[in-house]
Amino acid sequence: MEPSSSCLTVPAGVYEIGGMHFEMVTPAFAQAVADAHAAHQRVRCLCLPEGGGVPMYVARLGEGFIVKRMPETGSLHAAQCPSYEPPAEFSGLGQVLGSAIKEDPASGSTTLLLDFALSNAAGRSAGPIPGGQRDSVASDGTRLSLRGLLHYLWDEAELTRWQPGFAGKRSWATVRKLLLQAAQDKVLRGSTLQDLLYIPETFSLEHREALSARRTARWAQAAALPGKAQPLLLLIGEVKEIMPARYGFKAVIKHVPDQGFALDEGLYRRLGRRFEPELALWAASENLRMIIIATFGINSAFAPSLLELSLMPVTSHWLPVEDAFELQLIEHLAGQGRSFVKGLRYNLHRSEAVASAILTDTPESPVPLIIESAPDGEGTAGRAGLWPGPEASSSSPPWVWRARLGEMPAIPKALVHGG
Repeated sequence: MEPSSSCLTVPAGVYEIGGMHFEMVTPAFAQAVADAHAAHQRVRCLCLPEGGGVPMYVARLGEGFIVKRMPETGSLHAAQCPSYEPPAEFSGLGQVLGSAIKEDPASGSTTLLLDFALSNAAGRSAGPIPGGQRDSVASDGTRLSLRGLLHYLWDEAELTRWQPGFAGKRSWATVRKLLLQAAQDKVLRGSTLQDLLYIPETFSLEHREALSARRTARWAQAAALPGKAQPLLLLIGEVKEIMPARYGFKAVIKHVPDQGFALDEGLYRRLGRRFEPELALWAASENLRMIIIATFGINSAFAPSLLELSLMPVTSHWLPVEDAFELQLIEHLAGQGRSFVKGLRYNLHRSEAVASAILTDTPESPVPLIIESAPDGEGTAGRAGLWPGPEASSSSPPWVWRARLGEMPAIPKALVHGG
C-alpha cells in the first residue's frame, strides 16, 4: 500500500483487538488480526481520542487478512486516518451505495449490480457508450454504469487520495496492483470482478513473450464460439491514441503496443460525440492521461474488439479531473503539498453537484471544495438545490469557486503540526 500520513489525534494504524492495543507496524498485529477473524471479533480503530474507537471488521485477502471499514462508517474516522472516507453525499457514491453497491461485512464481499452487458449475443455489433450519462439522461443509481464502476474502483483502490508523500510513488505497476486488489472481493453475476478484469501489465521488451503468453491465456475466456453468446472481459488501461486502422478504427493502449483494440465506425463516431469534452481536455494538456474502461470480446482472429466504453482523464498523479477548472484546482492542491480526497461523480449527471475535492488537512476537516462552472452563471450546486445536502456530515461550510465569474479564491489553510 501507499504511505499514509499520521492522524492529528493518535498515531494512525492503532487498533483495539480483544481489549488490547496494537499498532499496524508491529509484528504482533498480523496474528491479532488473524485471531480476530477466526473469532468473528470486531476491531476498533483508535484514530479519535473519544468514543471508544470506530468499529471495523477483518476480511480475508489472498493468503492474509485486512482490516476494513464497516459499511457507511468511513466518515466517522479522523480525516487524516487511512480508514477515513468522505461522507457519501459529497460525491456520486451516495446515489449508488446500498443499491448498486451492497457490502456484506459477514462475508467481506461486495455485490455490484451493473447496467451494462457482460456477454454479447452472436452477431451483435458494437453497442452504445454508457459513460454514466447517455445524452441528458443519467442512471437512476440502482445499477452501476461503466463510468460508475471505474469511479468505484478508483475510490476503493485509494487512487483518489492524495498526500505530499505520494509524489513520485505512483507508477502504472502500482495503479494496476491497487486496482486488482480493490476488485478482489467484489462479486457480480456469479463471478468475481477480478476474474473479469484485464489490466495490462507494465510492458517490457525483455519479457515481451511472457507478457504476450499471459495475455493470450487471459483473453481465451472471451473468445467467440459459433452460435453462442460471447462472454466479455473488462479492460482498464491508459489510452495512447484512438485512430483509423486498416479496417475500421482502433484504440491503442499503453503497455499493449503490439495489439490494437478494434472499434467499428459507429462506436468511433459516438465516442467522439459523447466524450468530446474529455478528449478536448486530454488534447490540450501534455500532462494529462486518459483512462479507458471498456467491455471487449475476442473475435475469430483472436483480436480484441470493444463493445462499450467510457473515458476518464487523470493527472500525472492519476487523480481524475472533469474539466479545465477542476484540473487547475487539483494541480494547485498537489503543488501546494495539500492532503485531500478527490470527489467522483459515479452515475450522476454533470448538472448535479459533487465536491471536486475534500480537504483532510485543515483544523475543520473535512472541507468540501465545490466548483460552480455552469455557463449560464448559475452554479450547479445552486441550480440543482443539492448542496449542502440534507444529510451532509461536514462540520465545515463548503469552499465554493464560481469559476466563470472570477479567479480561484484562497484555499482554507492546512493545520500546522505542533501549532
